[in-house]
Amino acid sequence: MPTVPDATGGHTALVRSLDERGLLTPRWRAVWQELPRHLFVPDRVWRQGPERCEPVGPAEWWPLVASDEPVVIQVDDGAEGGPAVATSSNSKPSMVARMLGLLELEPAHRVLEIGTASGHVAALLARYLGDDSRVHSIELDPAMARLAAQHLARAGHAPRLRQGDGGRGWPDAAPFDRVVSTCAVRRVPYAWIEQLRPCGRLVLPLHREFWSGAVVRLVRRPDGMAEGRFHGGASYVLLRAQRDGGGDRADVDSSTARASTTDLDPADLLSLGAALYLGARLPGVSLQHAVTGEGVRVWARAADGSAATAAAGEALQYGPRNLWAEIEAEHRAYIREGAPGAEGFGLTVTADAHDVWLHDPGNVIRGN
Repeated sequence: MPTVPDATGGHTALVRSLDERGLLTPRWRAVWQELPRHLFVPDRVWRQGPERCEPVGPAEWWPLVASDEPVVIQVDDGAEGGPAVATSSNSKPSMVARMLGLLELEPAHRVLEIGTASGHVAALLARYLGDDSRVHSIELDPAMARLAAQHLARAGHAPRLRQGDGGRGWPDAAPFDRVVSTCAVRRVPYAWIEQLRPCGRLVLPLHREFWSGAVVRLVRRPDGMAEGRFHGGASYVLLRAQRDGGGDRADVDSSTARASTTDLDPADLLSLGAALYLGARLPGVSLQHAVTGEGVRVWARAADGSAATAAAGEALQYGPRNLWAEIEAEHRAYIREGAPGAEGFGLTVTADAHDVWLHDPGNVIRGN
């Protein structure tokens, strides 16, 4: 790794920042302080740029590792000469701290981690529990699995590691008291819930097509159902088996463009509460955005070739549906609900369904 005059000081400042933000209990603060992040970051890393991941030079390496930013440790699944898309990372420390806190670990717990990546989270779990054998971690990518094992050995830990498909969990080591995923999923693999003890907890980033991903904490019920609430936004690399799970989309026919004015500021769609509500009401509709000289511009698209874009009081709609008009109508419905924040929403998962609900599991948000 690149040399630095004061590695310890940079890490101490990072941990102090996490603590001051209320993300660490005293026990977690001690664990983070004992496991400096640089032990789990390889020499060759990238930072996510606007269009692609950009290589990080030696002079930038330490400031990045000591920051509350994700560090990309693999692009393009390890292939050379590709588009530089992030495929593995050492996650943003504040996000890691938040997700680990949501687990509410106890010393006797057995934990399954999906996505070993750099080995950092597995080491934090092992140090917190005080018993490496209670931590099981799965990594699909062989190169990342080898790298994590090296990092963990350097940090003095030897949790149980497996190279394989994390979507299947680790059935022969189940049941677990806690499962945590460090990769996002479009749909929660039911195997993870099956491998939890009753009342066990699962914390993961859920990929959302409508603007933003979100962290959700689910509790397994004795009947095999799992439910729980959302806990803020999250952006993680997708589980490899679910990368292409968005389905095929018909081409947008630009000749069908229809212009209109709009009173809805696209920026109002970019709260997690609004995204969860509209995403549930408009299944299959994706939303992206950019901040431009005219303010926030959004692009929405559906599988049937319907699309819309809006900014600065004007909208364009394409294809068979009036997609922007649908978005406006659902946003009005969201306002009538009192514009609830993300903490008002939850998720119920069964073997066959994913239901987003508002305030109470009985109040499922249904799409039209």
